[in-house]
Amino acid sequence: MKSILKTMAIVLTLAFTAGSCSSDDDNNSGSSSRDVKYEVTGNYTGKLDVTYTEAGGGALNEDITALPWTKDITVAASTLGVGLSASGYGGVSGQKLTVKIYVGGKVVKDLTATANGDGIIVAVPGAYAFPL
Repeated sequence: MKSILKTMAIVLTLAFTAGSCSSDDDNNSGSSSRDVKYEVTGNYTGKLDVTYTEAGGGALNEDITALPWTKDITVAASTLGVGLSASGYGGVSGQKLTVKIYVGGKVVKDLTATANGDGIIVAVPGAYAFPL
């Protein structure tokens, strides 16, 4: 089950990253920073993992051992965009996760997800494309 969730998270992150590189409607064209912070918070008690764009532009998967979880990176100038997804199983129905992507200290993507009746949760806020 865990490998299926990891695979799904990686595929979704890569799809959102590739699909969002043409334009970004979040009105963030003033930020040219490549400083990125990923953040996962909430009350989810099940097993969690996160997939995110690493500094070189590839996707990286990591287990989350405790909430809150954060990762600060500076991405390469050749990286067109960044993405983040979190997924888990074994939690309690109704528990929540909030995932955020910060660029240059500003929130550019965020989403709060709720665990389903089986205690499974998937949070994919989408990807952020750097202004060209």
